Amino acid sequence: MRARLRRGLLGLSLVLVFAAVAVAAQGSLLDEIVQRGELRVGMTGDYKPFTYRDGDDWSGIDVDMARSLAKTLGVKAVIVPTTWKAITDDLMEGKYDIAMGGVSVKMDRQRRGLFSIPYFITGKTPITRAENVDRFQTLEQIDRPEVTVIVNPGGTNERFARAHLKKAKIMVYDDNVTIFDKIVDGTADLMMTDGVETLLQQKLRPELKAVHPYEPFDRFEKAYLMPRDIIWKEYVDQWLHTAELTGELQAVCDNWLK
Repeated sequence: MRARLRRGLLGLSLVLVFAAVAVAAQGSLLDEIVQRGELRVGMTGDYKPFTYRDGDDWSGIDVDMARSLAKTLGVKAVIVPTTWKAITDDLMEGKYDIAMGGVSVKMDRQRRGLFSIPYFITGKTPITRAENVDRFQTLEQIDRPEVTVIVNPGGTNERFARAHLKKAKIMVYDDNVTIFDKIVDGTADLMMTDGVETLLQQKLRPELKAVHPYEPFDRFEKAYLMPRDIIWKEYVDQWLHTAELTGELQAVCDNWLK
């Protein structure tokens, strides 16, 4: 038994070695980025506090982190606009080297690319007008015919709503920047989105209130999505680990959240 186990482990080790050699022989996206002199970063620009676009100006946690990653490579960070619906397709088509900006770890995305180590944990929770907080504490309270839930198309917010709501009206609205104004003016009753976003939006719009943002309906991780290039992923993982270790990541998050 032990002999067979040792032979099996040896075989696995050889497979991994040959795979690493094959990747090295083909070259890595890491080398291509350095030679190009640019790190192309895909972002939607509509998800505060991670990414926000105002004309040609980009800001947010992951904009700062993208520039940090580019600095370690000695290259310039170039942000490539995308949408939540197309974010994985655009990555697979080679439009950018990494997708950042509050990307949730999902298995359908993992099937096509590779995620970095996670850097943020959050979960879906409602945000509504302040006077309605008690009305929308549970999914059962939300999933009623008279309730209108607004979602942005193609992302995890829409997926969560459609998976859990069978009676409530789901309203699709394609501008994630002004979507919260539709709750303020009464067009929709609420939105279920990441707890971190509800905390920020209630600061920006005093009429709104986050509903139990620290006790969300579910929990999931944020990470950076890359093509299937192990060498590139390992580099990003080490950079992100170092940013956590030195406190750089926490400082960037605190700058946008506090």
